[in-house]
Formats: sequence, structure tokens, C-alpha cells
Amino acid sequence: MTLVNVTESAKEQMIKLVNENNTDAVHLSVKGGGCSGFMYEWGFVKEDEINKGDEVIDLGKAKFVVDGISVMYIAGTEVDYVKEVFGSHFSIKNPTATASCGCGESFAV
Repeated sequence: MTLVNVTESAKEQMIKLVNENNTDAVHLSVKGGGCSGFMYEWGFVKEDEINKGDEVIDLGKAKFVVDGISVMYIAGTEVDYVKEVFGSHFSIKNPTATASCGCGESFAV
């Protein structure tokens, strides 16, 4: 079982972002805050900033990294990249979330 399922659309976008931002990986972590208790925080990391306990998914020409502390909050999650008429975004379907806010950026467990 994969800890996080990254769809093809999300993989393509992550590779594009890594190349555009001259970095090695897209980074996802979970922080306390947001209107539902926890919130997702996106960023970029270089290879030497990846910690030993982080979950690393090799995307071929880039990596997707989930910090080690956040792993327990997103096990079984699917990350997708959704293209819409008025904007595109990463969509997170987290089966451990018991509630989420309307914007989809924060959740409760």
C-alpha cells in the first residue's frame, strides 16, 4: 500500500513546478491551525533539506515529500491536480479527516 496516492495529473504538475522553481521536490506538511484544526502547507525543498523520517515519493523527474510528523495525518490520502475554468489547484482527499472547511485547506481528525 502506498502512503499517498499521487494521480498522473498531480505528478505532471509537481514535475512542472519543480522545474519552474529550480528545486528538487514538492513538500507537503500538516500544521496546526485553519478553521478546522489542521491545515495543509505546501512548499518546495532541495534534496539536502529532506529529513531522514520524511516520506519520499519518486516521481521520476521530481520528488513529492511528506514530512515525517505529518505522515500519520494523511495516510491513505489521494493528491490530485484539478484543472478548472477559473483556476486550478491540488485537491487532497484525506480519508482520516473527520471534517473539513469549505476551502478544502483545513481539516479535523
